[in-house]
Amino acid sequence: MEVLLSSPRGFCAGVVRAIDVVDICLRKYGPPVYVKHQIVHNPYVVNDLERRGAITVDTVEEIPEGSLVVFSAHGSAPEDFVNAKARKLRVIDAVCPLVTKVHNEAKKFHREGKKVVLVGHRGHQEVVGTMGQVDMILIDDTSETELSEIAADEKVAVLTQTTLSVGDTAQAIDAIQAKFPDAVVRNDICYATTNRQEAVTKMASSVDLVLVIGAQNSSNCNRLREVAESLGVPSYLVNGPEEIDPAWLDGKQKVGVTSGASTPEVLVESVIERLAPDKVTMITGVEEDITFSLPRELR
Repeated sequence: MEVLLSSPRGFCAGVVRAIDVVDICLRKYGPPVYVKHQIVHNPYVVNDLERRGAITVDTVEEIPEGSLVVFSAHGSAPEDFVNAKARKLRVIDAVCPLVTKVHNEAKKFHREGKKVVLVGHRGHQEVVGTMGQVDMILIDDTSETELSEIAADEKVAVLTQTTLSVGDTAQAIDAIQAKFPDAVVRNDICYATTNRQEAVTKMASSVDLVLVIGAQNSSNCNRLREVAESLGVPSYLVNGPEEIDPAWLDGKQKVGVTSGASTPEVLVESVIERLAPDKVTMITGVEEDITFSLPRELR
């Protein structure tokens, strides 16, 4: 068997920044450090930080008054900051700067009197945080029902979740523009999501199977699996070697391996070790050199 290893893969700049924020807080201030929502969507990362004293919670109300809390990379609604202030919490916001950009766009268009439409997955933490910024309508995938709520003469601005499928998002935007041809469109899919999907597209024609390494609740990991499947290649999302079904590998000569933006490389290495290939070939792609500065409280 030959493994074709996709590149780029794994951690993006926003994930590195978020993990670094929790790591620095643990070393600088000591445990416990509370984290509102999983800092990134990967249980290996979350468990590693929790072993060192991080405590993951779902709501601000679960955090003892006066504590230190890190808000996750996915972004938080303004009410979370209000509730944190009421509880005298010290907040360090680890939101990805590219998500903050979407929040700022939403507020700008809302001030301009436009109806903000967000293309995204209902219930995802990033979408929850973005929709909390201003009044907006969510288009989940290519659903058209929500568009009927917007008057035909309304001025519309379209934003997107940063971790969507490039192809599906284009279809959703086309559907919106068909009804609102003058809509202002900001395609906010981030560089890492786009690059990893393009890399999988490049790899798919050369393999019999694609394994995407990452968590089931990771949006960008699920999109990578869907991209491979849309190209006719069997694809599975696994968080580690223990989740691989040996039957998937029967008769497969070339297996493609990639990982999402919240997946540490150690999990990719463990999967390759489990596959025990005769050969590992790297498929080169876009080189990423983007970094984000830490929150000012930690600089």
